[in-house]
Amino acid sequence: MRRLIRIAFRIGLGCFALVFAFLSVTFVQVWRAARNDGARPSDAIVVLGAAQYDGVPSPVLAARLDHALELYEMDIAPTIVVTGGRQEGDRFTEATAAAQYLHDRGVPDDAILRETTGRSSWESLAASARFLKDRGMTKVVLVSDPYHAARIDAIAGEVGLDAVTSPTETSPITGADEWKRFGTETLRVAAGKIFGFRRLDQTEDVGDLVPGLAML
Repeated sequence: MRRLIRIAFRIGLGCFALVFAFLSVTFVQVWRAARNDGARPSDAIVVLGAAQYDGVPSPVLAARLDHALELYEMDIAPTIVVTGGRQEGDRFTEATAAAQYLHDRGVPDDAILRETTGRSSWESLAASARFLKDRGMTKVVLVSDPYHAARIDAIAGEVGLDAVTSPTETSPITGADEWKRFGTETLRVAAGKIFGFRRLDQTEDVGDLVPGLAML
């Protein structure tokens, strides 16, 4: 009996070590992606959506849009894709609020494409990939918060986009809140590697069973 307990303990310890090593490597990947600006000439700049308040972008969304505008003015790409649908009770979609913000700052309407149905990063990127591919556009620069970079890069690869990430440097998410996001993103990226990001996005039970894995 004692021998079985020792064997079980060693197996458990070995499994813990493997999981810890896997999560540690994934955390480093998330951290490095957050610190890397890979912007290069592309077909489009894709801005991941965030909250808007009655048509006005939240500070988080505004920081992403400001960075996308900088890239656009640097001629990184001739088109900006804004993403994000309407949350329950909202009058405007995140994409609509984002498009108006950019238009007010001099970006012409014909340089803005809107993805207005996505309610998660995977949905927004999958929908964007469909209409971009129809236009022969697959080379993109993804703009979001630093902690988000690794996951959206992986999702973009899954939906067939040739993507690099360029995180905003002015995100209002800092300090302890940012570290919390890094921890959550590590879990999400790790789970995405195992289950696939599409499956994870569409399987609510996974998020229920393992807190922090829901794809927001």
